[in-house]
Amino acid sequence: MATDRKIFAYRRENGKVGVRNHVAILPVDDISNSCVEMVAHNIKGTLPLSHAYGRLQFGEDLELFFRTMIGIGANPNVAAVVVIGIEPGWTKRIVDGIAKTGKPVAGFSIEGRGDLKTAAEASQKAKEFVHWATELQRTECKLSECFISVKCGESDTTTGLSSCPTVGNFIDKHCALGGFASFGETSELTGAEHIVKAKAANKEVEAKFTAMFDDYTKLVFDQKAGTDLSESQPTKGNIAGGLTTIEEKALGNVEKLGKKTKFIDALKPAEAPAKGPGLYFMDTSSAAAEAVTLWAAAGAVIHLFPTGQGNVIGNPIEPVIKLSGNPKTCASMAEHIDLDVSGILRGEQTLDQAGDALLDIAARTANGRLTAAEALGHREFVLTKLYRSA
Repeated sequence: MATDRKIFAYRRENGKVGVRNHVAILPVDDISNSCVEMVAHNIKGTLPLSHAYGRLQFGEDLELFFRTMIGIGANPNVAAVVVIGIEPGWTKRIVDGIAKTGKPVAGFSIEGRGDLKTAAEASQKAKEFVHWATELQRTECKLSECFISVKCGESDTTTGLSSCPTVGNFIDKHCALGGFASFGETSELTGAEHIVKAKAANKEVEAKFTAMFDDYTKLVFDQKAGTDLSESQPTKGNIAGGLTTIEEKALGNVEKLGKKTKFIDALKPAEAPAKGPGLYFMDTSSAAAEAVTLWAAAGAVIHLFPTGQGNVIGNPIEPVIKLSGNPKTCASMAEHIDLDVSGILRGEQTLDQAGDALLDIAARTANGRLTAAEALGHREFVLTKLYRSA
């Protein structure tokens, strides 16, 4: 039984635990990015989150957009938020959603006022938020109170033998202590979906997962529609690393789920877990930047990212911890790797020892250590979009 690591983190107004303390400047839409960047230039210590969407979306796509924007602002790693949009209606909807967490948030709309006046007023509020946030103190918490998400990238034969099982060992220990965790990558479960179904907590959860999996894979893998996934799934890097089929990739991928833990619900993209502590499936793309952004919007505060060939993904809100069991990658891309578990393949490290080492680096990250991706400035923030705009 793993011992719960003591950490020093930020206890937010709604009781959730965050490991970073950002003042985010959040654009409602793509045409507000310039104004957001003006505010971030004016006020140091703020985090602008520019993106490409938010105009003329509708239906399910629009609901996902709002869920993502509100979720990013509500994430426990965010202390306060300034929201800027072209129109007041959608701006207010995002502000009101974030305000439900109890954290400071203010909204500004550009229409009828222009960038300069809006940026000036928003900068005043952002400065107030920065002064307030920078006086917040970390308090004693437990690592099990952190919502952890997991996804792999640039996988190879070493991933399924070392780094992914290390994450699975972490998940078993974290969830046994009452922690929240989530996995996804729907298309990359193809060929191992029967293994995932067997890990569902009950028939209701299994049916919910199956429906999401079937809908996603029908869209992605419908060969009758002429879909060509050559070098996309698996990727060219995966193939170079020895994974020649999606089934081979999936069998390594599911090692991240652990040996003992059942998942208790299946979530829509960017949906926050609501059934208490445990492991959750989330219906996500396998594209790293999109998937991590969705988990950040669901409230995850640390992401565990096994890699074989070497992936450099980061996120502005959720710190991404990279681990690898490929000795070549650990040497040639050392600046990107937070934890080297190649000792597993050499017989120098047990899986249990690697899992404990990952718990340790997660606790150090929660206490404030910058991950490799953070230190290198990787802040990939990519929204998932379902349809063409109107």
